[in-house]
Amino acid sequence: MNSRAPGTLAVGRVKFFSRHRGEVNSSAFSPDGQTLLTASEDGCVYGWETQSGRLLWRLGGHTGPVKFCRFSPDGRLFASTSCDCTIRLWDVAEAKCLQVLKGHQRSVETVSFSPDSKQLASGGWDKRVMLWEVQSDHVLRHLAGHRDSVHSSEFAPSSDCLATGSWDATIRIWDLRTGTPEVYQELEGHSGNISCLCYSASGLLASGSWDKTIHIWKPSTRSLLLQLKGHVTWVKSITFSPDGLQLASAGYSRMFQGKEMGTAPNPDTRYYAGHFKYNSRQRHPDQEFKVKVWDCNTGKCMETLKGVLDVAHACTFTPDGRLLVCGAADQARRQVHRSQITQALSKMTPPRMAPGPHALRLPAQGARGPVE
Repeated sequence: MNSRAPGTLAVGRVKFFSRHRGEVNSSAFSPDGQTLLTASEDGCVYGWETQSGRLLWRLGGHTGPVKFCRFSPDGRLFASTSCDCTIRLWDVAEAKCLQVLKGHQRSVETVSFSPDSKQLASGGWDKRVMLWEVQSDHVLRHLAGHRDSVHSSEFAPSSDCLATGSWDATIRIWDLRTGTPEVYQELEGHSGNISCLCYSASGLLASGSWDKTIHIWKPSTRSLLLQLKGHVTWVKSITFSPDGLQLASAGYSRMFQGKEMGTAPNPDTRYYAGHFKYNSRQRHPDQEFKVKVWDCNTGKCMETLKGVLDVAHACTFTPDGRLLVCGAADQARRQVHRSQITQALSKMTPPRMAPGPHALRLPAQGARGPVE
């Protein structure tokens, strides 16, 4: 783990991106941090100018809710997955669809690019992981072995491994250096479905689960370094800060349709968003938007963002670590908000600003001042 202590927390401001027509399932920044990508239940992919919040594009094409989105590391492409069983590859410069990848038999829940942007991994309800060649759209490999649906995937920074997380409560790490990949590690320890994965720049792997915990692993030794506890329901999204000192996590509110989260939606229902519909008539004091920021050295929660939104679906840091964006759902407003990080000076107390319901205090990461 990194021995340098995180910076002082400072109060930030919130900007809303509120033109979605459905819940925000996923969000991603372009490598240069200038563009924010969001995937929505309304079947569209949205592109936003990060600084101004201006909507750049709203792209249709999927015939079902868009579940996940990801930029390629070179910034030239982005990918989106959907309940319509397809992955779409899009050109960033022209904002147009280049390829539609077909091969999954059921909803595609995750997609990730290799660090060199030449390969793409996808997984979904059919329990399969597929490895694609981006340029030709050919399937390079089928990775079979998970006993339940695959909802997360992530290439290692070194490109030689692919981590996948499944609702069979395991994480499998596939060796991509061999002709026929085999699982050379299976990380076990969660007692619930694996919902999200994220590698740090140094090669640590974080996993979020329906068991309400986050695990941070050292994959090379299969060591569990930290277990983070604090979410009241399952963890939907996790992201490391660029320097690896912090981890942000997003989670669901307590009650959906009068039941505590913990029962999977029916996988035979292609468009299963209705299973997660929030029941506003049964509001509980703890039913609120929650994003947590953790110290990766100590495993302690540094800050919890609480608000009136029902669901926190996704969270991601900008490449410079100064901005944290959280995708959310609300009965009246379906929106993404960004928490702006102010400069934190040592030996000084940051000013107490009126944060509003969704403001978050985060370390400055070397910022010279607030982002406008």
